[in-house]
Amino acid sequence: MRRPARLGVGLSTLALALAGCSSSPDSTDDAGRGGTGEATKVTSCGRQLGFEEPPQRAVTLDQSATETLLELGLADRMAGTSYLKTKVAEKYRDAYADVPALSPDILTGEQLRAANPDVVVASFADLYAKDRAGTREELAELELPAYVSAVDCPKQNDPEKTAFDLLFDDYANFGRIFGVEERAAKLVEEQRAVVREAEGTADQVQGTPSVVWLYSVYDDKPYVAGKGGLPSEMSRLVGAKNAFDDVDEEWPEVSWEQIADRDPDFIVVGDLSERGKPGDSAEEKLKMMRDHPVVSKLTAVEKNRTIEVPGIEMDPSVRTTHTLGLLIEGMKDLGYVR
Repeated sequence: MRRPARLGVGLSTLALALAGCSSSPDSTDDAGRGGTGEATKVTSCGRQLGFEEPPQRAVTLDQSATETLLELGLADRMAGTSYLKTKVAEKYRDAYADVPALSPDILTGEQLRAANPDVVVASFADLYAKDRAGTREELAELELPAYVSAVDCPKQNDPEKTAFDLLFDDYANFGRIFGVEERAAKLVEEQRAVVREAEGTADQVQGTPSVVWLYSVYDDKPYVAGKGGLPSEMSRLVGAKNAFDDVDEEWPEVSWEQIADRDPDFIVVGDLSERGKPGDSAEEKLKMMRDHPVVSKLTAVEKNRTIEVPGIEMDPSVRTTHTLGLLIEGMKDLGYVR
């Protein structure tokens, strides 16, 4: 889960450094605009971003954003990455090794300015804060485009679009921004096929089993998937129902007693072992539930009706369709899919 950072860095130092950012060099690739002089404009979370040329020095503020750009073959145009929650997926490790890791934690304004970026990309709006990388308004004043995943600001988008639609909009926007439209279109096509296949699972499910998506636990307080995020959409696709879909918050903090009150048919447990904080691993979460005087009595816990998935894949990620597959396989193993 994202929590308020305790890292304090003034934007005055950021402004001084970024004011001297040099313009990015011309770039031409498989769908390149380099040298054409045609500006590209995209809208991100209510703000319009403009690019005279494809960026050459992108900085990502979290692992999901990092892996998306790596999937699009943009390692050579990344000036830095940050906020590594878990191990980088094996398919990206060689490319990731060539990108400067600015920080394993949430990036500060000082670290951002040292990378001399020409675009910043994040999966979460709250990574743009005064005591983090700087607000988007402050970065805009410095003519530094700051992109936020459409999934993290659904109220700024078409209400008819699903969370996966918004994720695929991100891919298309990156294709336009970086001049790799063909790569982005291929990625969208591949992942839409996975989503369409998952939709067929709903016809094989009896009833509508309820599910709690347990992301993390801080100070014995569980954080679960609420309304509007990818876990809710994955649940819907496969004929299940997110037990906390009535909470209009992506990752609300709840109590163990509230989970017990919802009495889910099964529980998806996110594993964030490598992050190393107490309660991050799936094993720790399962132990907490088995030891809890109320939750331990739930049928889902007593009969081990749980599915373990990489925690990072519950967030908007190029890897989320992988967890969609794990969800289907897990439901088959638990007997929910005929």
